[in-house]
This record gives sequence, structure tokens and C-alpha cells, in this order.
Amino acid sequence: MPHQIGFVDNSGGVLAHYKMLETIRDFASANGWTVLRYDTAPANRELILKGVGYTGEEEIFVGFRTYQDAAADYYNLLAGVFTSYVAGNTFDTQPGARLSGVPAHNNRIDYWLTLNPQRIALAMKVGTPVYESCYVGKCLPYGRPGQFPYPVVCGGMLAGAAATRFSETTHSMPYKGNRAGMALRSNDGWIQPSVMPYANAQLCGLGTSNASRSLRDCNGNYDLLPMEMFTTGNLWGALEGLFYISGFNNAVENTLTIAGVDYVVIQDVSRTGHTDYYALRLD
Repeated sequence: MPHQIGFVDNSGGVLAHYKMLETIRDFASANGWTVLRYDTAPANRELILKGVGYTGEEEIFVGFRTYQDAAADYYNLLAGVFTSYVAGNTFDTQPGARLSGVPAHNNRIDYWLTLNPQRIALAMKVGTPVYESCYVGKCLPYGRPGQFPYPVVCGGMLAGAAATRFSETTHSMPYKGNRAGMALRSNDGWIQPSVMPYANAQLCGLGTSNASRSLRDCNGNYDLLPMEMFTTGNLWGALEGLFYISGFNNAVENTLTIAGVDYVVIQDVSRTGHTDYYALRLD
């Protein structure tokens, strides 16, 4: 499946986060996703998509909408995952909705957008700059379809449509440990999993007492570790196409090729420590 790298800006009198929404629509619809809704009439523009999964027979419902406040100077996307689609419902009241905000910009946004039939992953460079990320759609579950029929993830930077500008210093990527912007749908509803290896202080050295512990490259070669979601007593599955990579002697937007597959390095907002990076597979 494809990926797209580019930028949008506010040329032509259209704000960049509106153009980012349009870019997601165009790219997804050109690559196997069905557009169920694309409404540009309200200030909070809405996009809802349906994917068919690798079987070609599934129904995976995801979406994005904009939310903004000119007085507070934020222009964001809200990522969503749903269990179904009801045409008469608003974006936020779609069945089983789980929502997570992603700070964006009204000015230039550089982006890395990648998808396959079951999930969409996005990274954006905005503002000063900082890097914002999201993941919507299915994970790679550690269970059979009959055991775990709808293993979808909504991963964004914020808990819901938080009024947060990209310059706010405490928000963080959803994959780092246990974050409110990360949710996995289990058979009992939405849960907030932790993510390995970020949650393992022996590997990632998170916290003051483990600050010197972290993985690094070996002669310039970087191992990619799967991002695996877990709760106490359960290992649920892995995020598809996203991997932990060490930040040791590494930098954001670096690219690497492993077994003929390309990856780009993305950082956690403005953070540049050894454990503040991941590798996004360019499908």
C-alpha cells in the first residue's frame, strides 16, 4: 500500500488544517477507503471513512474532524474510531466513538501519511516545529477473529477535543507508555493500554532512576522493536507499521531502509531524548 509525503499551507485563503483534512480524504479514497461523509459546510469540518481490511469484507470506521479557536490560536484535528456509522449522527456521536485530538496549524503543515486496508497513520510537523502523530484503525491482534473481532485503536496526542495548541509542552505521543490519548477497543469496550517497549524502564530508561538505560544502535544499524499494547495480565497486539527506534545518534526525519522497506523517524513533539522517537513504515 502507498504513502504520501508533502505539505499543505494556507494559500488561497483556506487554512492548512482544513487542507490536511482534504488531503487525508483524497489519499484514502484513492487507495481503497470509502468516504461516508465529507462535510465542509460547518467550521468543524468532518470526514468519516470505511475500510475493508485485508479480507476485503470488513467494516472499519474511522474519521477526522477539525476544531479550532482563533482567539486561542489553535487549529487541530480530532481523530476518531467508531463501531458503525449512522448518517444522521454527528461525528462525535457515531456509535462507539472514541476521539483523540491532534494539534495542527492554520499555517504550513508538513506531513507523512501512510495507510493500508485496515489502518491510517499520520505524522505532522507544525509550528516551531514540533511533531504530532496519530493512528486510527485496526492493530495486529494477538488473537483469532472469533476471539477479538474488532481490535481497533484510536491513538492521538490529546484526550478528546482538548483546547490545546501545538506549543503546549506537556502533551505527548500516544505510544509512549500509558497515555490518555491512546485507546484500544476490547470485547468489553474501550480500554487504555500501555505500550511496550516505552513502558519498560529496563529498555527505555524512562524515569529519573533509569535515565541512563536505553537502547542504541550497533555500528550504525538500528533495531526496530514492535509497539505492543498490554494491560495487567493481557498482551493485546501490536500497532501496525510503527516501531520503537532509539534516538541515540539519531534525528527526526531520518530515513532508513530495512529489507527493502522504508521508514521515517518521527519524534515526540519537541523532545529529543534517546526514548523520544519512533519509526513509521512508509507503506
